[in-house]
Amino acid sequence: MLSDDQVNEIIIEVENVPSEVQRHLASNQIFLRKSSASPTFSMVSSSMVDTTDCQIFSNGNDRRHNRLLRFSSLNESISQIHHSPECLGMNEACAFLETVQGQKLIASLVPMTSRDRIKAIRNQPRTMQEKRELRKIVDKEKSKQRHGTLEANCCSQCLSSLSLAYRRSKNNLSELLNYISLWQKTFKVIGGKFGTSVLSYFSFLRWLLKFNIFSFVMNFSFIIIPQFTVAERNTLRFTGLEFFTGAGYFRDTVMYYGFYTNSTIRHETGGPSYNMQLAYIFTIGACLVICFFSLLFSMAKYFRNNFINPHIYSRGIAKLVFCWDFTVTHEKAVKLKQKNLSTEIRENLSEIRQENDRLTFNQQLTQFSAHVAAWLVSTGVAAACCVAVYYLAEYNSEFLKTHRNPGAVLLLPFVVSCINLAVPRFYSMFHLVERYEVPRQEVYVLLIRNILLKISIIGILCYYWLNIVALSGEECWETLIGQDIYRLLLMDFVFSLTDSLLGEFLRRLVGTKFITSLSLQEFDIARNVLELIYAQTLTWLGIFFCPLLPFIQMITLFIMFYVKNISLMMNFQPPSKAWRASQMITFFIFLLFFPSFTGVLCTLAITIWRLKPSANCGPFRGLPSFIQSIYSWIDTLSRRSGYLWVVWIYQNLIGSVHFFFILTLIVLIITYLYWQITEGRKIMIRLLHEQIINEGKDKMFLIEKLTKLQDMEKRANPSALILERREMEQQSPLHLEELSAAYDLRLRRSVLEEDPEA
Repeated sequence: MLSDDQVNEIIIEVENVPSEVQRHLASNQIFLRKSSASPTFSMVSSSMVDTTDCQIFSNGNDRRHNRLLRFSSLNESISQIHHSPECLGMNEACAFLETVQGQKLIASLVPMTSRDRIKAIRNQPRTMQEKRELRKIVDKEKSKQRHGTLEANCCSQCLSSLSLAYRRSKNNLSELLNYISLWQKTFKVIGGKFGTSVLSYFSFLRWLLKFNIFSFVMNFSFIIIPQFTVAERNTLRFTGLEFFTGAGYFRDTVMYYGFYTNSTIRHETGGPSYNMQLAYIFTIGACLVICFFSLLFSMAKYFRNNFINPHIYSRGIAKLVFCWDFTVTHEKAVKLKQKNLSTEIRENLSEIRQENDRLTFNQQLTQFSAHVAAWLVSTGVAAACCVAVYYLAEYNSEFLKTHRNPGAVLLLPFVVSCINLAVPRFYSMFHLVERYEVPRQEVYVLLIRNILLKISIIGILCYYWLNIVALSGEECWETLIGQDIYRLLLMDFVFSLTDSLLGEFLRRLVGTKFITSLSLQEFDIARNVLELIYAQTLTWLGIFFCPLLPFIQMITLFIMFYVKNISLMMNFQPPSKAWRASQMITFFIFLLFFPSFTGVLCTLAITIWRLKPSANCGPFRGLPSFIQSIYSWIDTLSRRSGYLWVVWIYQNLIGSVHFFFILTLIVLIITYLYWQITEGRKIMIRLLHEQIINEGKDKMFLIEKLTKLQDMEKRANPSALILERREMEQQSPLHLEELSAAYDLRLRRSVLEEDPEA
């Protein structure tokens, strides 16, 4: 096998050979490979276009004449475009298209199909403007050939024009969506400086923001606007304290459940009616159902992209090292692209290093003991916090009955927010004992511990609301629950904002001014992500009692993005251990789905099916249960012959336990089958990757053997080279030059093998 110095010498010698000879050598290289002959020139690569053109050029005078005629027509098209006003600023591109290589490239693009031609132009290493000019020339040449053909098919022309219009509209829509996408430039800056691990938090935040925008649009369109048309004037006085407590003036607004009417809205006699009960329950139900399927679809999409992607085995090294986007010409964009590439390379190298690290048995036993101790401590702390929150909630309800201080309602949210702020930081200190080698595992463990803590607290509060507040005989217990959830959400936002603006800033001052050994801190992904999941869980839980809660969450997420971004750039340093976070978004969405969203569905199902609504407020006042409005509506439809199909669907599908049992069984079977398919694809991808590596080793081995055999044959029979030279002299003078160049290369290589120091 050739050494690196020998390869460099061969490449240098080949560069000095004339271009016509190089192209002919490339064609000979293909022939030699097929005949298992000498692979001396296998290191010299040439493009497929040049190879094809050399083969065509060597096939006779007729083909050369046809190509000259074709190039003459192409020259006319290129000259017309070259002298057009659109090509005034494109001298380099038009000059290339007038060359022989440019004409050959155009001639090879004309007979292609539209899809292949677009792909070929897209893969050209040229700027977008040059690609556009090339496409214009090819389209013009194609149209000339099409008009010159007498047997043109009208149907195929219509189909091609429709296909072209569809592709253009699709590209324009894609560009528009990318242009209006939120924070696209900011994401590139964050990913280039801090890597994909920190970027996953901001991607998850934007994903949640889209969810809340959709929920707010649904509630505002079908619940809030109809209520505005029949709402009475609010007589309570606004003091400003309502922003913190959620009570007072806000109680008699569209913000809470108790303000909505239970009557059918009809503005004209005999006009269309609007049933507020059905609108309220169907709108909330539609939001939750759409969120359910969106979560499933998002998990499936990210799982497919990140868990069964073939690049997780090759790690995309070739894409990172050997590919560059030639359309990036702006200086800032080039620097940002370089930062992104360097960060991805560090992440790949870190993963390779982590795979090679192995611990001894004693180290594994020590690490396992530390993990068990950390889990016992974290579980005990979470249980103690849940007990404290439950007894505080009971004490707070008794205290509020005897004291009418408006600020007393903030005690429970304040304590819960303090627990959510302090305990996750205490969990983060466990890494000093556990010492995870893979940062991804540390983030996963912290996420699971924090989600158990926060979901347990929310579960205790739900038990308190449904078993104590709902059965306490209050005038409008649904509004009271909505106010509690609003205060929890607002207090959590205030604590997060204060921690980002003040706590992280003070930590930077301590690490840079007073205790320099601490330096700057790293961004805690687990704690920040759990804050988002906790707030979104409260939003889904309170959407039935406070329909405007998605709007409040939308504002808080929008503010938190900019606050976290500024704090990240000022107060944090990039992760000390680079690691790939391609699977983090999938795990975030899974935690949001289970146990957060499934817990919310269970709580709302108990509320709608089992609890009795308040008698004097809300759209369901006077009913024995919330679901009774659906039963009454079905009874009404059963008396109308045109809606019997709706009644049948409800009785046999929606209201049937057997249907949901069969549906659940089918879903589980499909999930299992897809899981097995995924595992099979993983194994197949791994085997194919190993097969590619083995085939590469086999080829290198065969090349080395062939090289040795050829050298032995030359040394044993040196006259064979002279006979080959005489045969080539009789064919054409061009081959004489090629043989001279090839002989020089062979001589150079033999000298290098005999005397490497030379």
